[in-house]
Amino acid sequence: EFPELQGIMGRYYARGEGLDEAVCEAIAEHYSPQGPGDACPSAPISVAVALAEKIDTLVGFFAIDEKPTGSRDPFALRRAALGVIRLVLENGLRLPLRQAFLRAHEMYGGILSGENSADETSIALLDFFADRLKFHLREQGVKHDRVAAIFNLPNQDDLVRTVAQVNALSEFLETDDGSNLLIAYRRAANIVAAEETKGTRILVGQINSGSLTEPAEIKLDEVINTYNQASNAIWSDEKFGENMSLLAAMRKPVDDFFDSVKVNADDGAVRLTRLRLLKNLTVVMRHSADFSVIEG
Repeated sequence: EFPELQGIMGRYYARGEGLDEAVCEAIAEHYSPQGPGDACPSAPISVAVALAEKIDTLVGFFAIDEKPTGSRDPFALRRAALGVIRLVLENGLRLPLRQAFLRAHEMYGGILSGENSADETSIALLDFFADRLKFHLREQGVKHDRVAAIFNLPNQDDLVRTVAQVNALSEFLETDDGSNLLIAYRRAANIVAAEETKGTRILVGQINSGSLTEPAEIKLDEVINTYNQASNAIWSDEKFGENMSLLAAMRKPVDDFFDSVKVNADDGAVRLTRLRLLKNLTVVMRHSADFSVIEG
């Protein structure tokens, strides 16, 4: 009868029973945060309980296809997802969401049989969280296409890591090198896509340096190889700003390539090698973000 006392009375009852204060606070903060102006729990037990409640709710409803549609959200699932996002980001939690969703589905103990599978539920929820994260970051001035460009990368379910990548990408695209490299990416991707539409098979991988003759194509091949050699260590150490600096180093070689190299050379083998070089460029850039969804 008094929803505004939700959790508050539980805290009083728990204290009356002599329970540990951390447990009393977790009961009080069970449903937090309930909105953008609501304080976010930070005590470990409170965070664990609040996360468990929200993830359990989201997985259960998504498993039976009770998802928000348009403005209709009778079970406040958007609010629950935003609550998870805030709990994770504001507490710096390295929580793999897909594993959490799969575990929550498993905890239903088989009563969801005949409904969406654990995999289907987790995939749908990750898409849902991508939209909610766009909404959350938009309030902070981050463009939605930057979030989409990172979420389109594989295995993107660590929100702390995702936001760090989004911030690095956003900063990069605000620079001259970033904006110009984006234009070059689109040009390269369009050339490759047009050729592949014709049935041309363009392989990805190491190019025989002996097949490159123009200084600009040799240089472009070198910077692509440099990035490939350095990228594994950069990604494992989560040095996303350094990663963008490596991409920025490609800007001049890419510009020089398009200025001085004829991609559609008369010699078929030369033409195919140059197309392969452009394909390598798009693949390398796609390791950092899905540049195809960047607007503007």
